[in-house]
Amino acid sequence: MQLTACFFWGCSIFLASGYNSFSKSMETIGKKQYQVQHGSCSYTFLLPETDNCRSSASYVSNAVQRDAPLDYDDSVQRLQLLENIMENNTQWLMKVLNQTTRLELQLLEHSLSTNKLERQISDQTNEITKLQEKNSFLEKRVLEMEDKHTLQLKSIKDEKDQLQVLVARQNSIIEELEKQLVTATVNNSVLQKQQHDLMETVHNLLTMISTPNSKNNFIAKEEQISFKDCAEAFKSGLTTSGIYTLTVSNTVQEKKAYCDMETGGGGWTVIQRREDGSVDFHRTWKEYKMGFGEPAGEYWLGNEFVSQLTNQKRYVLKIHLKDWEGNEAYSLYDHFSLASEELKYRIYLKGLTGTAGKISSISQPGNDFSTKDADNDKCICKCSQMLTGGWWFDACGPSNLNGMYYPLRQNNNKFNGIKWYYWKGSGYSLKATTMMIRPADF
Repeated sequence: MQLTACFFWGCSIFLASGYNSFSKSMETIGKKQYQVQHGSCSYTFLLPETDNCRSSASYVSNAVQRDAPLDYDDSVQRLQLLENIMENNTQWLMKVLNQTTRLELQLLEHSLSTNKLERQISDQTNEITKLQEKNSFLEKRVLEMEDKHTLQLKSIKDEKDQLQVLVARQNSIIEELEKQLVTATVNNSVLQKQQHDLMETVHNLLTMISTPNSKNNFIAKEEQISFKDCAEAFKSGLTTSGIYTLTVSNTVQEKKAYCDMETGGGGWTVIQRREDGSVDFHRTWKEYKMGFGEPAGEYWLGNEFVSQLTNQKRYVLKIHLKDWEGNEAYSLYDHFSLASEELKYRIYLKGLTGTAGKISSISQPGNDFSTKDADNDKCICKCSQMLTGGWWFDACGPSNLNGMYYPLRQNNNKFNGIKWYYWKGSGYSLKATTMMIRPADF
């Protein structure tokens, strides 16, 4: 801001009292400006030339001198006017200084805000530095863990390779053992057949010797080709349990079967028997179709013969079970039949009674028969291969009387054993089973 003042007695500048500091700079009397220092601010005031002021003063002086007696009042008025002008200028200068003070306060506040912002930036910078240090530490830990996992994976891969080599070696040993087992099984089957034939001969001789009507029994053995089932043989007067030759009506097909002439009034044609594990029941479709084993011991009569027999008239099915603790139970179905081979020897059962469970352990409605080479079950897996044997598996179902034979103390928790779920559960393998049929009108 610039302010100029000129008086009759010379040039002067006035400042209000009570301010922080005041400085005036004037090299010579003829200069045009005054400088005022207030705090950190400097103010310069421009003044008229000295010569002009002098001329004016001289003029006033001369005028006063000439007219002093006459113009004293006029001089007083002029002086009063100048004082008023100076007062106005002083007030104006005060306003300027007040405005300057406000600006300084704003500047101070701005400086404080700037300092606060700088502190915040500094704090954030420190936080960023800490986060960067933490991130570096985490990256180091991740790298260490990656190295550790890499070593573990390499160790696991080495163990896997060793196990694969071991498994391949064991598979070779197992294959060799299976070959030896097949050879032994064949030899065992031949020996068993010879033993059964010998036992049958001895049994027949003993029967003829000890039974008064042994002559009739001997004749029955010779003439039994006329019987279609054991019930017919029983009604003809042959009441001794044993092996009989049966034929299907209107065919020349003959089957050796064991006839139970004692249980429940007799006349039962045995279609399946398990008692000692001497016969392998994990057989093919063709073997289950035609039958296998020996009627004097463990055997399967044959699906084709049973299908033809049960489609001539209504038959009942009785399943007799024994566990390893000496208990026995049975399930009796009032209606039993097998469909033809085209229908996969599907089983049909109705009317369950007995002590081996209130619910049928053979799933209903009827299921198709499956073997290790003919998968006809309702499971995406192959039940016959998984549970062994041929059976009406459904979805691997609650029963399988043709499963693996397990001896005492090895028969628990065996899900591929000889099981009947609703009597002993799914993991108990039974000691003995018998499946037998006879006409419903017997």
